[in-house]
Amino acid sequence: MEALRLPIAMFLQHLANAISLGSLYALVAIGYTMVYGILRLINFAHGDLLMLAAYVVYYSQGMFHLPWPVSISLSVVVTMCLGIVVERAAYRPLRDSPRTTILISAIGVSFLVENLGLVVFGGRPQSFPLPRFLDIGSATQIGSVTVENITFAIPVVTLALLYALLYIVHKTKTGMAMRAVARDVDTARLMGIDVDRIIATTFALGSALAAVGGIMWAMKFPQINPLMGMMPGMKCFIAAVFGGIGNVSGAVAGGFILGVAEIMIVAFLPAISGYRDAFAFIILIGTLLLRPTGLVGEKAAEKV
Repeated sequence: MEALRLPIAMFLQHLANAISLGSLYALVAIGYTMVYGILRLINFAHGDLLMLAAYVVYYSQGMFHLPWPVSISLSVVVTMCLGIVVERAAYRPLRDSPRTTILISAIGVSFLVENLGLVVFGGRPQSFPLPRFLDIGSATQIGSVTVENITFAIPVVTLALLYALLYIVHKTKTGMAMRAVARDVDTARLMGIDVDRIIATTFALGSALAAVGGIMWAMKFPQINPLMGMMPGMKCFIAAVFGGIGNVSGAVAGGFILGVAEIMIVAFLPAISGYRDAFAFIILIGTLLLRPTGLVGEKAAEKV
């Protein structure tokens, strides 16, 4: 009986970690899918906004010793503003350009933000400060399973923000305008919708989600550096594609599935744990080959 109990406890321990990681992927993936749903654009700088949000909290805590609610609020606001600036400076002037031009611009913005981060913040990893309830030893014991408090917090925050986002998209005039712009930009403009404002709002909301995701990522893995957003950003993009990019529910499902699969592979197939990052790219290739629209995505006519 004891021999049976240990594997079950180990499974539950890894499952808690998997749900936590999947929640992080889902939260950041929503930002990718929102921007793509409206502009048919992959904002490759989205993962770097995650990094910037973590550094805002790092400096607001280390230099100014602000209360945690103030630090988090400041980080979200700053990241939202940066997201709007990126859209205004790098994407809006190229909105009528060929898709390849916009894609190159998106990649260029990502490299610019990363290298500016290296210059401004330095390349040395920094220890991320944690609030008191997440300090070392802050965990909850459930039977034989030990779960860190941040592992509980991440799925709760993700579901709360997902509910708030779905409310905005489906129950408000701004959300109605966002859905109209996603369906047909030209028709939405003829109907009197301020398309530029709606697109800026979409970038702001997506950047806010990236900020919260970056803060929680830094709390779960409390070491930050200017390149910390590269791999999480890429995996969240893969999660969005796998779930059905352009579909919020699909992005959430893709993030959860990717996070759970990644942790479980490392847990039960430790011999191939070194390939955990490669597994995400295998999912991307398989999705593009077998079901390009993702799990719940729909085919959309390509604009020319």
